[in-house]
Amino acid sequence: MTFALDVILNRDKDIAAAFGGDILPMHAAATAAARRVAMREVEAPFDVVVTTNSGYPLDQNLYQAVKGMSAAFQVVRPGGVIVCAAECRDGFPDHGSYREVLASEPSPQALLDAIAARPVTVPDQWQVQIQARIQAGARVVVHTSYLSDADLATAHLERTDDIAATVTEALAAAGPGARVCVLPEGPQTIPYLSGGRA
Repeated sequence: MTFALDVILNRDKDIAAAFGGDILPMHAAATAAARRVAMREVEAPFDVVVTTNSGYPLDQNLYQAVKGMSAAFQVVRPGGVIVCAAECRDGFPDHGSYREVLASEPSPQALLDAIAARPVTVPDQWQVQIQARIQAGARVVVHTSYLSDADLATAHLERTDDIAATVTEALAAAGPGARVCVLPEGPQTIPYLSGGRA
């Protein structure tokens, strides 16, 4: 028998629930509890999702901001728009190979294809793969104070200096009945589609 321990934290980082025991049944119970207390079910995808990475210090770089994008991706419609606000004071960051791997292919789909064809994993590939999967399924626009247009282009991302205007334009382009979701704390609350990906 193996023993594992999972905890659920509240917004103050206090332990709200703890689960211990044999790894598979314990984790199933912890996951079910986390879904009840920390996740939000929605009935249909949104045309536009505005997200953050929950502010400083969690939005210190683009690598970390992918977590907020990932939360938004759970409920954006295919081909929809994700607008992510992240300061990125620490850039990509400069250490590690995240930026190098992102820049190694001309598009998110090309990154996914290259990763699938690679016989061995390279450092920081996982985060690039998550980001490329998001970008292959949705348009991602970033509001940041510290990355240039050229930096964002390296990451296959668009920039916005005006989130409200970008959201308004995206909703207008989506047509009548377009829907918007706002995740002010990004990945701290995870939305999921009824009967869909979670």
